[in-house]
Amino acid sequence: MYLSLSDRPTSSAEPRQTGGRVSRTVVTLGIVSLLTDISSESVSAILPLYLTAVVGLSPVAYGLIDGLYQGVSSLVRIAAGWAADRTDRPQPVALAGYAMSAVARLGLIFAGGFGTISAAISLDRVGKGVRTAPRDAMIAASSDPAHLGRSFGVHRALDTIGATLGPLLAFVILWRIADGYDTVLVVSLGFAVLGVATMACFVPFRTGAVRRVTPRRTEPRVKAPKVRWRTVLTPGLARVTGVSAVLALLTIGDGFVYLALLETGGFAAQWFPVLYVGTNLAYLALAVPMGRLADRVGRVKVLVLGHLPLAAAYLCAATGSGALWTTCAAVLLLGVFYAATDGTLAAVAGQLVPETVRASGIATAQTAVALARLVAATGFGLLWYAVGPRVALLAVCVVLLAAIPAGLAVMRRSVR
Repeated sequence: MYLSLSDRPTSSAEPRQTGGRVSRTVVTLGIVSLLTDISSESVSAILPLYLTAVVGLSPVAYGLIDGLYQGVSSLVRIAAGWAADRTDRPQPVALAGYAMSAVARLGLIFAGGFGTISAAISLDRVGKGVRTAPRDAMIAASSDPAHLGRSFGVHRALDTIGATLGPLLAFVILWRIADGYDTVLVVSLGFAVLGVATMACFVPFRTGAVRRVTPRRTEPRVKAPKVRWRTVLTPGLARVTGVSAVLALLTIGDGFVYLALLETGGFAAQWFPVLYVGTNLAYLALAVPMGRLADRVGRVKVLVLGHLPLAAAYLCAATGSGALWTTCAAVLLLGVFYAATDGTLAAVAGQLVPETVRASGIATAQTAVALARLVAATGFGLLWYAVGPRVALLAVCVVLLAAIPAGLAVMRRSVR
């Protein structure tokens, strides 16, 4: 199997949404993600500062927790994708993941130390791992293949509205209520419950319900085939997964970039949650345009070259001297990176495997990336402790700039 840089999908016997429109299922899933991200990002926006400045954890300990936040979801992604494919019912699997994250919000309210915080974050990330691949498979199943990037862009745009409102909500709460961290957690739980309710009530129960067309003839339902690993790990998917994992090893968490910016004195600590708002606004503005660009010039190109803004963000955080423009530039460049790569990985992976194992294929790529980011966060915490934030960021930036053209070359060698 050869991988084209344009990643044009092959024809399919499965009916789906056509005409370039974004299906109702995609929009509904976007609303679910919007509500869930208000919940999760309101917590994420306060977590780095809370753990380091209030709880008093070291950069190494924060790196371990950030590694859990980035990578624990990888433990269940493939299993969740397999369950969705095997039963042809991705909605209940995704719903279970959203419910687990809601329970984790409740746990965070009562967490009071490194162990309990780590446990609650792990449960939240397991929930994310359970829901992501089945949800992305439902998006792909209900979309026109020629406009798959647009569908993922629309979903990620709605998702990012929530990711923007969450930190803004946390900022307002902390601005109005001194030490209002518990209030943030309670409000976060409320939005998580709303997301679960929307998923349960308005998203179709099974894949066949997602693809709503009028059949030409009635055919008996065929039992879902067994999901086999050799069917999932096609040569094209293996190549994309490998390159994405290497790049993810050089993708440290946003919290580290923001903490490095804070050390330069470019802003007061009370404005810390607003940095997430800036990144998510840039992501929101560019998610759909980047999806269209990926459909036009090639999804793999956008996926790999989208790491250039990330390297530039590292450079701004490492070389900035407290100037407002370097802080703003780093924040916005992170948004460009996420807009170019987040939905694109799922769009690429979903088109490189047979439709019967789409969720498993997406989960495989996402698992590799999540595991790599777990290693990246933990390793960068140690590097920060050893050489300081500026040298650590510059080192990662240099290696990332070398890895980007190498990754693109690997892809190009697969073109027939």
